[in-house]
Amino acid sequence: MNDPSSTTPSPSALTARVLLRHPLGWLATGFGSGLSPRAPGTVGTAAALIPWWWLRDLSLPYYLGAIVVAFALGVWAAQWVVNRSGVNDPQVVVWDEFVGVWIALIAAPAGWIWMLAGFALFRLFDIWKPWPVRWADRRVHGGLGVMLDDVIAGGYALIVMHSAGLFFAR
Repeated sequence: MNDPSSTTPSPSALTARVLLRHPLGWLATGFGSGLSPRAPGTVGTAAALIPWWWLRDLSLPYYLGAIVVAFALGVWAAQWVVNRSGVNDPQVVVWDEFVGVWIALIAAPAGWIWMLAGFALFRLFDIWKPWPVRWADRRVHGGLGVMLDDVIAGGYALIVMHSAGLFFAR
């Protein structure tokens, strides 16, 4: 079935080398963090905190703009990996975790505790998948589906973060 003249690798040929040699694979894997043999989602979320450290200094409109651009690029990159792997939501794709945790940390109060809280809350909602996170995970496919459930999980974490921020500001 595989056409030897085809430039698209078979799912078994989608190796770390193939992923990291292409800009979309490099982005989709969160600069390689999604290639972790254990807990790639958690490793990807932790890796996302490195660029966030600089993103957090942007004004809110620029921060939100960066998230929109990162989301659009993520849909494209995730679709590239989905097309090549034949897997609807490949574990190596962790750019969705990057965008999700960046959403969780929108306008987060300063301090390491808030960064860690955003990380933990995002992972909680990403793993637990309350409605509509679970719905998006199961019903929306392709690059959009890969990204959408983490965007919603990030939104849940954002709501809890800011609610906690209001509570502790008293």
